[in-house]
Amino acid sequence: MVSAVVWGLSLLALGAWAADPAVVVPQDPTLVIGSSLTATCSVSPALALRAEDLYWTLNGRRLPWEFSKVLNGTTLAVTLTNLNGSKQQSGDNLVCHGRDGRILAGSCLYVGLPPEKPTNISCWSRNTKDLTCTWAPGSEGETYLHTNYTLKFKLRWYGRDNTCLEYHTVGPYSCHIPKDLALFTPYEIWVEAMNRLGFTKSDTTTLDILDVVTTDPPLDVHVTRIGDLEDQLIVRWSSPPALKDFLFQAMYQIRYRVEESREWKVMDDIGNQTSCRLAGLKSGTVYFVQVRCNPYGIYGSRKAGIWSDWSNPTAASTPRSERLTGVCDPKSGEQNSTLRRELKQFFGWVKKHAFGCSNLSIKLYDQWRVWLQKSHKTRNQVLPGDKL
Repeated sequence: MVSAVVWGLSLLALGAWAADPAVVVPQDPTLVIGSSLTATCSVSPALALRAEDLYWTLNGRRLPWEFSKVLNGTTLAVTLTNLNGSKQQSGDNLVCHGRDGRILAGSCLYVGLPPEKPTNISCWSRNTKDLTCTWAPGSEGETYLHTNYTLKFKLRWYGRDNTCLEYHTVGPYSCHIPKDLALFTPYEIWVEAMNRLGFTKSDTTTLDILDVVTTDPPLDVHVTRIGDLEDQLIVRWSSPPALKDFLFQAMYQIRYRVEESREWKVMDDIGNQTSCRLAGLKSGTVYFVQVRCNPYGIYGSRKAGIWSDWSNPTAASTPRSERLTGVCDPKSGEQNSTLRRELKQFFGWVKKHAFGCSNLSIKLYDQWRVWLQKSHKTRNQVLPGDKL
């Protein structure tokens, strides 16, 4: 029955032979995955070609002759069953050829799925000036057909529908509204999806711009030593300047790691302060530090804001330990090289500062340790604000 209908359509195309050597019917059909299709190729009698001289290709691959059927002297049909999704969104190429390989006519097959309802709409506003939204294209996502997504928004209680115009700003399923947004009034936001097989739209999301504010990372992040403390550094930064005119509170987070590691340690309990002391660090170690900001409570909003990006990494090192840490290993019997070096330095110092064995005491050793620390401090001094 389907072949008879298609054959009837091919007869309607006879008028096209004046311009084309052959006609393929149907032209550019759209089908659901799993469908079957029968198409015909009718050649002009002027070509002196028989149906047996024709063959079909799909996306450049020749189809087996068993798929074809001669309907009359100048018309060859092909039947495709259980079609898969199109290999390309511009359609699969079904082409009719002459016996010498010449292309006589063709058609594009669009095989896919209707769009699914978009989900997971998420939006944020940078400094209350704009709005960016992302979404997911349904549970399956891939429709195998070109699908248009349109983000629409309007004020909740009044106003007309508006259409977002700047797409793909932060990914394939995103849109950016750059200006002219109202504060203190909720917006309704939804996404519409449409392709050759259908139309659907997401659930509506309601939000207030003030509840989804994010900002720039903190500025002027500095990491410095705290005197000679070997296990501590202090971090200082400035609040994001874009929010200086807004009534808001801020939460800050710090994360830090040692130079040789990719694992960050996060400090959450910073509060609204713009400095923090890092303790429990390793001596003589380079640390990388970043800070980010969450602006919440803008103009009295009761919802938490959205974390900013992390600031650029800033590096500093803790002072090296000057304590005697060398010990003898009873298992190996080898003396620690650090201890041997310091003992050699100590006895050399004694020869210059002690007169007679009666002065050799623990007090004298303590005096030498003070002298040693001062000499190391001169070599390792780091000025406040310096970065490594």
